[in-house]
Amino acid sequence: MRCALDDRVGEVREQIERSGYGFALVVAPGGVLLGRLRGSALDCDPALRVEEVMEPGPSTVRPHRAAGKLADQLAERDLRWAIVTDPEGRLIGVARREELERA
Repeated sequence: MRCALDDRVGEVREQIERSGYGFALVVAPGGVLLGRLRGSALDCDPALRVEEVMEPGPSTVRPHRAAGKLADQLAERDLRWAIVTDPEGRLIGVARREELERA
């Protein structure tokens, strides 16, 4: 689930609830990752802009990482997801630990 800095929290909240991820990734025009909007940050005024409640600069990984090693690192940190970007910071996608473990 992607959103923009000037999207309203109320609109994004509905999309996050339907997505199954529990968060949205905030991207600039051109796809550069700017932040993450956690589901836990959505209990606020729905008229606020995403920029006002997002977590800037979330941790990311590059697509060349081996699936098994990445799954192990996520498990060590008790994380379920890895955000994948290219070297310029453009969002490629999200990798689920459970899928990485099966790879």
